[in-house]
Amino acid sequence: MSTTSRQVRRSTAPSTWRNWSGTVAATPARVAGPTSVEELREEVRRAAAAGLRVKAVGTGHSFTAAAATDGVLVRPQALAGIRAVDRAAGTVTVGAGTLLKDLNRDLAAQGLSLTNMGDIMEQTVSGATSTGTHGTGRDSASIAAQIRGMELVTADGGLLSCSEKENPEVFAAARIGIGALGIVTSLTLAVEPLFLLTAREEPMRFEQVTDEFDGHVAENEHFEFYWFPHTGNCNTKRNNRSAGPAAPPGVVSGWVEDELLSNGVFQVACSVGRAFPGAVPGIARVASRALSARSYTDIPYKVFTSPRRVRFVEMEYALPRERVVVALRELKETVDRSDLRIGFPVEVRTAPADDIALSTASGRETAYIAVHMYKGTSYREYFTAAERIFTEHGGRPHWGKIHTRDAEYLASVYPRFGEFTALRDRLDPDRVFANPYLRRVLGD
Repeated sequence: MSTTSRQVRRSTAPSTWRNWSGTVAATPARVAGPTSVEELREEVRRAAAAGLRVKAVGTGHSFTAAAATDGVLVRPQALAGIRAVDRAAGTVTVGAGTLLKDLNRDLAAQGLSLTNMGDIMEQTVSGATSTGTHGTGRDSASIAAQIRGMELVTADGGLLSCSEKENPEVFAAARIGIGALGIVTSLTLAVEPLFLLTAREEPMRFEQVTDEFDGHVAENEHFEFYWFPHTGNCNTKRNNRSAGPAAPPGVVSGWVEDELLSNGVFQVACSVGRAFPGAVPGIARVASRALSARSYTDIPYKVFTSPRRVRFVEMEYALPRERVVVALRELKETVDRSDLRIGFPVEVRTAPADDIALSTASGRETAYIAVHMYKGTSYREYFTAAERIFTEHGGRPHWGKIHTRDAEYLASVYPRFGEFTALRDRLDPDRVFANPYLRRVLGD
């Protein structure tokens, strides 16, 4: 039986696809689940010959329409798992459809770990890297910055490998490719021996944490904080390497903090706030005092990540690090002066400069401000006000989160924007991987 006929049988009829937050819906002509790289290459060739666009989608955790298509929607989850571990080189090669939670657990079982990661691990590794998913770090950058090599299927069905030594111009751009350059099939990531992190979570007043922000970043390997709108309260988190011993949260106390308060009670609070907006400031004052100081020590992914069961919509901008405190104070003043009712905390994280063309931290020390609203709550007025502040400070929007910027604006804040679009013209001149989102942010 030919590869083509096998693939046809694996494709499914049109059905509506929706992302995790419900902000995007699309009805592709067909959905394909290739079980090999060769099947994926053939699917791309068939689609291109038929004049159909092709997009790969992971778990749909992006809030934008980066993966939406009315053509062929590729689900790469069968292209998953660890393919090779090179302990001498300190790398692991994984299939693009591997879930981060599976990768983290499999690495830990082999005594290995990523250096840094974001705060959730439900995404596929290719989806997370392609949109620039990041955590917080003084010296360690996004997951994409930990890529040492990658392989992708190009618009003509070819298979292209790249690294710092092989096709370096592709490597410089494709690590955060937003799905515009091809479909990633595998990634080689830097890893290191498993280590321990001690997390210290502590409430702090807004004035104190913003006054001392630079000091906290300098003194900690990983620093982040959450500000609760309508209050002057924040919750800070500092993660630093530890010699041990491991001291994870107790079963009961961990459940209370991470499930009952951060998810269960918070879900109820958000629902009440959506039904009765006037109650939001009072709820925020109570919620901001609910989490107490705690400290624990565990392996990295158990410290970096946490369950996120309350659904929301999000906007996040990367600012020059020296501008973040000013921008955050302006955001607080805007909320305080307005009739806005914001039930979700505002998150602040950092990243060192990196060398990826469209990384939000490309070429500059960076800090991030993320604003959220509960799913089903009107968010446009709040996000519009926040975006106005962020863009005035030269902000770069996260590629997988809600924003209104276009190619003209993005070219003004990314010095290497033209380098990326020129490579796109070379690799995908017929725009096999295009969609309306990419046309807006990259141009035709």
